[in-house]
Amino acid sequence: MTKVIVFGGSGFLGSHVADKLSEYGNQVSIFDLRQSEFLRKDQQLIIGNILDKGKVEEAISDQDVVYNFAGYADLDTASANPTETAMLNVIGNINILEACIKSGLKQYIYASTIYVYSESGGFYRCSKQSSEIFIEEYQKRHGLNFTILRYGTLYGPRSDLRNSVHRYLKSAIENGEIRIKGTGSDIREYIHVRDAAKISAKIISPEYYNKRFVITGHQAIPVSQLAEMIREILKKPVKIHFDASGESDHYKVTPYSFVPKIGEKFAPDIFTDMGQGLIECLVEISESDKN
Repeated sequence: MTKVIVFGGSGFLGSHVADKLSEYGNQVSIFDLRQSEFLRKDQQLIIGNILDKGKVEEAISDQDVVYNFAGYADLDTASANPTETAMLNVIGNINILEACIKSGLKQYIYASTIYVYSESGGFYRCSKQSSEIFIEEYQKRHGLNFTILRYGTLYGPRSDLRNSVHRYLKSAIENGEIRIKGTGSDIREYIHVRDAAKISAKIISPEYYNKRFVITGHQAIPVSQLAEMIREILKKPVKIHFDASGESDHYKVTPYSFVPKIGEKFAPDIFTDMGQGLIECLVEISESDKN
């Protein structure tokens, strides 16, 4: 049985990946700042901060594989907090890398972003790009096997208002409107969080060592089309507002720029239909509002 620890395992994507890791027969521990409301009975929870070197080293000491989803995962939050972003996403990542070297574990799996070699993404992109470079250097110097997962636009259960799809759905239900920054022509390859988690949890293998993968969905659609889907699913009047004023760190059509460090695309063969995924989210939001 492989012993796996998931940093940031109480969060949106991290909790889903932790679930899949357990389902696939791994012994899973979660390291996070807060209690996980999704913790399974067969998982261990460690409350801690990735900036606490001693706590991180202790947590990793007997593990085989480390996943790192910790730190700021929201572009807008990172853009508003550059210092905290650097501390959590870069220094926190280095603390985990140092602990990995001391423990001699098999594989370090890092949650990055499709923005990483883009001209968009602001301070979030800066932090992820820097972290990837540190990971590569640790591999060169210490032989630490890594796998970098660059995620696209995720949606699904357990998200909150930091997630754009969640915001659109919640506002449509409660206010009868959807407010979108930009013209609505921006293209996104949405992927359901469980589909991304399945791929992420299966990456534990030597065949994935020292490689980079782009994890996005099959469904590349304009944001305006997503808003129309929501309106049609709800079958009620929903006003859609676009705000193209001001600058944005989000990409328009593609996050990619020409760079030498290409990541292979990893999209699931069996995936959640966008319409079905939106309905699942709507049910979750409606039930949450009742409580």
